[in-house]
Order: sequence, then structure tokens, then C-alpha cells
Amino acid sequence: MNVRYLDPILVNQIAAGEVIERPSAVVKELVENAIDAGAKSVDITIEGGGQKLIRVVDDGRGMTPGDLELAVERHATSKLQDGNLFAIETLGFRGEALPSIAAVARLNILTRTIDAESGSSILVEGGAKGPVKPAPAPRGTRIEVRDLFYATPARLKFMKSDRSETQAITETIRRIAISNPDVRFSFATEGGNPAVYPSEPDTAEGFIRRATKILGKDFIDNAMEVDLEREGTRIFGFAGLPTYHRGTSSHIHFVINGRPVRDKLLLGAVRGAYSDVMASDRHPVLALQITLPPGQVDVNVHPAKTEVRFRDSILVRNLVVSAIRDAIHRSGFKSATTGADRTLESLRPPPVLFRQQSFSTQGYSAPPRPSANISGWQSPLDGGTASLQEPQQAAYEPFAAPSADARANYVEPAAEELSAPLGAARAQIHETYIITQTNDGIIIVDQHAAHERLVYERLKQQRTENGIERQLLLIPEVVEMDSIDAERVMAEAESLASLGLVLESFGPGAILVREVPALLVKGSIRNLLQDVADGLAEVSASSPVEERLDAVLSRMSCHGSIRAGRRLRPEEMSALLREMEVTPRSGQCNHGRPTYIELKLSDIEKLFGRR
Repeated sequence: MNVRYLDPILVNQIAAGEVIERPSAVVKELVENAIDAGAKSVDITIEGGGQKLIRVVDDGRGMTPGDLELAVERHATSKLQDGNLFAIETLGFRGEALPSIAAVARLNILTRTIDAESGSSILVEGGAKGPVKPAPAPRGTRIEVRDLFYATPARLKFMKSDRSETQAITETIRRIAISNPDVRFSFATEGGNPAVYPSEPDTAEGFIRRATKILGKDFIDNAMEVDLEREGTRIFGFAGLPTYHRGTSSHIHFVINGRPVRDKLLLGAVRGAYSDVMASDRHPVLALQITLPPGQVDVNVHPAKTEVRFRDSILVRNLVVSAIRDAIHRSGFKSATTGADRTLESLRPPPVLFRQQSFSTQGYSAPPRPSANISGWQSPLDGGTASLQEPQQAAYEPFAAPSADARANYVEPAAEELSAPLGAARAQIHETYIITQTNDGIIIVDQHAAHERLVYERLKQQRTENGIERQLLLIPEVVEMDSIDAERVMAEAESLASLGLVLESFGPGAILVREVPALLVKGSIRNLLQDVADGLAEVSASSPVEERLDAVLSRMSCHGSIRAGRRLRPEEMSALLREMEVTPRSGQCNHGRPTYIELKLSDIEKLFGRR
């Protein structure tokens, strides 16, 4: 068998297998071409999930007839004038997109430059190129892709439903829209009204408005500004509060030099930044831009151009972690506003449902009239006074009496307490929740979750400053545990000593505890050591030392905090609130749950129909 050149159409079909995986990849390539052409308005229309039709219309520079003829040829591009792959400043650069699309579909291009009297068009079907013809056209370019993959029917078997493909295209457009807030985007399907993203100014305000349009109206109220620069690399944007999160990572948006990317290094950095303020099965909401010299990042990693490789990956990762953690620190005790919305929603009565029935007067008897001697009920007809029988006890669950009342020996709360962010403590209910009053609402505080975060932050501060204060046990305690857990703990004995936990091996499956952190001395040492073992099991041994130590401290802090079920004195409630207000990250516990929920008086009044 002789070696021979592959047919050019077959070459393009092979390339399409890498570049054009599904309709969303076609949309991505065409929209990126429009942006590279200087477009300020891009309209996208699809039918049949993009398999029947994809139309992209832009107001960019357009193409001359000569450029149009070359544009559908393999490896022909206007974007690498100097041939330098290490300084790419455009979204596209391979020259593969249009010929790859044309090899598997019917491609029609209509274009005109601003100074041309008329436009030009070309039709390519299944790789067979037609001639360039003159045609009337507005300035810019219109590209239509019909019958995607008709030339490679085997690929159609791998397509998902029209709904799934439309969702994938929607996600692609959203990522590109966040990356280019100064460009107007319109996306229409055959089934509904188009989604329009108006152009925004190329400023921080414009970026947050575009991000809010895509990530949801609550994002702007729950976002922290991120801005940090180091060694020529800058990260800027907005990250959601730790208590504002989602179940998937699809709401994490990164933009590298104007290019939307999904990079494992960056996703790992985000997880590290939120590691001790968010539950491991939740994901933050954020939109961040990273700008750095083009030579410091390689975008020529994969034909899809969604992955990148950094020359100094450690610098970029540390910058992302530091920038987000700094923003979380600056946010102080702030918690997400959506907690109040969920609370109010749960308090609203369910809608009354009426079931339509047919009635006949035959056999109908009116309900018995309430007796006049029933107390508490007043007839609307006779105006007489009557009373309703006591309701059955099972039907109504009475409110429990407050377990502690901050108004005992009542003294009007000071004005500065009512004006404080977390208000003045008024009561403790179920020996777990503190109720506070502010000037315009009420706040419910989870005392255990709040104090757990405070203890954690104290331990971290002690470790950073002078080392964690220890308490020598008068009688060392022997803790027996699973042999694997015991080995895991003793392997980290030196690190644990720096956290105030001094241990010695005491035979197989046994550990002798000599010293514990002073803040945790009143807790159960056995439970403390088991939690430390569980924390070490959850954190990979390859994780940074700081991350492993924080995970252990997070576990340990639970044992030194106020437990649910403990009655607090009024002064203890007040002290807890004031400490929360000055402690960063106190708006969420170590596991990412909110420590308090604020309800505005206006929202509560709506529940009772007073507004």
C-alpha cells in the first residue's frame, strides 16, 4: 500500500472532528471571528438546536472578494501577520474554523467592507467551494450554516436533543458576552423571544452590569470586587460572597486577555480560595478577568482554544487565591441577601387551590348554623356575640417560650446597638438562635455556627502571630481509635504541635494527648482527636501545608464553640454580636452555611398584608 496525500475535503472533515464537536462550537468560532473583525453588535439565530440553521450577523469590518475566497481555505487567516504564536492577541488564529464548518455543512457567507460599493457572497457545500459572486449587502458579515453534519452523517448519532444543544449554545454565548461587555449580543431561537445583552461601557461598572445580566439580578448585591496586580499580571472582577453559591461550577467565568476559558488550574485556585468558607459540594458565582503579557500564556493548546497554559502557573494560582481571599476578608461579616428571600418564601402560606365540582340542589342541606352559646364566634348576620370552641391541641403548635430573654429587667436598648449592623439582642429561642432588632428589621443568628467561625478565626490569628496558646493537661488523656486514623494523625504530629495539639504514640491504635489549644480545653478531647483524623482524611496529602492546617483548625474550632442548646445571658448574646461585626468571614460558618439571616421590616409587613 502506497503512502499518498489525503483529499483536501477529507482533511477538512478530519479537522472538523477536532474543531467542530457540536453546534455550540460552530457558534463559538463564528462569534469570535465577528469580534476579531471589530464588531460592536452580533446577532445569533439558530433553528433545530443549531443543526438546521446557525446564522451570525455582525457589523464588523467585512471582507473583500479576495479575502472572502481565501477565508474558506484551510490555514488562511488575517490574524497572524507576524507569524508569532507566542504573542497571540486575537481570539482566532488557526485558520481552520470556516473550512472545517464548510466541510460538514452548507456554508453561505455574505460580506461587505465599509468602502465597497457592493458586497460579495460565496457558497460552500460539503467542502465543494463555489465562486465568489457580487451581492447587495450591508456593512459587516452574515454567515449562515445549514444542515450541520449532513456531509458526515455518523456525527449526527452523537448529537443530543435540540433542547440540550440549545442550552449548550446559550452557555457559549453567555461566556463570550461576559468577556466582551462593550459588544451588543442578541440570541434568538425559533421558539421564543430573543435574549438581548445591550452593550455596556468598557469600565468596572459596565462589567458588573453585564455579569449581573447573565449571572442573575442577585449577583450585584452579593458580589465582592476583586482587584490585585503582581509582576505584570492583574486579576480584576467580581466574586460572589461565600454564602452565595450554586450546585455546579457553570457560574464560574474566567476571561484571559479577553478570551473566555475553562481551565483546571483556575478552577482549582477558586476552590482553594473558598476552601474554608464554603461547603465542598457547592460552587461560587464569579466573573474574573486576568490580563497578562501575551507571551506569558499559551492559548495554542487545543483546537477548541478553551484551555490555556501559563508560563508561571504558580504565580497565577497564588494571585487568584490571594485576590479572592482578600475580597472575602474585606467583606467582613456580610452574608448573602438570598437567605432572607428563602426565609420569606418558606413563611408565605401556600396558595389556596379550588377544585371545580358540579353541584345539584337535590339532597343538599345547608351547613349547621353556629350556636349562639359558642364563645368567640360572631355571626356576620345577627351581630350577636358568640365564641368558637377551643381548637384541638394537635391542630395548632404553640410557639415555644424564649429560652432566654435579653429584655429581662427590661432596659431600652441603646441607640448605637440598634444602629449596629447586627442590631441589639432581644431573645434566644430554642436555646440555639438569637433574635436581634435593628432599626429596620430583625436578624436571626445561629449561635453555634457564628461562634464556631469566631473560634476558627482566633485560632488562625494566634497561629500567624505568636503561635496557638496551649494548655498542659494535668493528667494526659489516652485516646483509642482506628489504627489507620491513628497512623494518619501521628504522621502529622509535628504540624499538629504547631496548632497547639501535642501528641505521642501510645501503642497500636492509641494516642496520648499531652496538650491542647487553650481555646478548646473544655471540649471532648476524644471527639476533638477523631475530628482531626477525619479532617486529615478529607484533605489530600499533596495539598499545600497551609490548606491542610486550615482544614484541621476548622475541625478543631467546632469543639471550642458555643453549642446549640446552651442558654446564653443577655450580655453573652451582645458580646457575640459585636465580635461578629469586627471578625472577617463571620457571615458564614466553617462549612459555608450562613451564620445569620436578616429580614427587613418591609418584607415582614408584606407577609401580613400590611403593605
